[in-house]
Amino acid sequence: MIVVAAGAGTRFGGPKQYAPMLGRRVIDWSIEAARSVADGVVLVVSPDRTADPEPGVDMVVAGAATRSGSVRAGLAAVPDEAEVIVVHDGARPLADHGMFRAVVDAVVAGADAVVPVIEVVDTITDVHGAPVDRSLLRAVQTPQAFAARALRAVHRTEPEATDDATLVVGAGGRLRQISGDRWNLKITEPEDLAVAECLKEMSR
Repeated sequence: MIVVAAGAGTRFGGPKQYAPMLGRRVIDWSIEAARSVADGVVLVVSPDRTADPEPGVDMVVAGAATRSGSVRAGLAAVPDEAEVIVVHDGARPLADHGMFRAVVDAVVAGADAVVPVIEVVDTITDVHGAPVDRSLLRAVQTPQAFAARALRAVHRTEPEATDDATLVVGAGGRLRQISGDRWNLKITEPEDLAVAECLKEMSR
């Protein structure tokens, strides 16, 4: 399991993954859910935080300037014998055990990449105002699970993308999309944190 938490949180006004949420940090909720299905958890943080104590993880490694670079840093710390690797955003504190279990099980069943997605419900246009057929669109979430050999193979050439599944599919990997959760939001703006706190309270 790789939990990516090396972002600066520019739009949030600081590292959102360390913001307090119901008496814990945002990242602690992500780690707890990841731990529920993982044999080990690698946490990727900014280089200045590698010495910080991080309960619940097996290894802390320094991230890179890009998301793909940070995933590769985490990937290097995953034991060679791992057959399934899950990548999760440290700023998605509402993903639950069921979603983690579902993506892992789908890889075990034969997929190379498994991605939770949700339908796009708003009207979508391009920057010129031309309509886009939303029935063909899906919003992608994490956790995403991968056959370890497939994920390692695509990262050997050090590509860049905002999403690892895109890389695996681009290399010919077998993709499976599963139903995501509209409330599995990624903390981006300060208002997102308030929403996440309310949703977490309701789920208790």
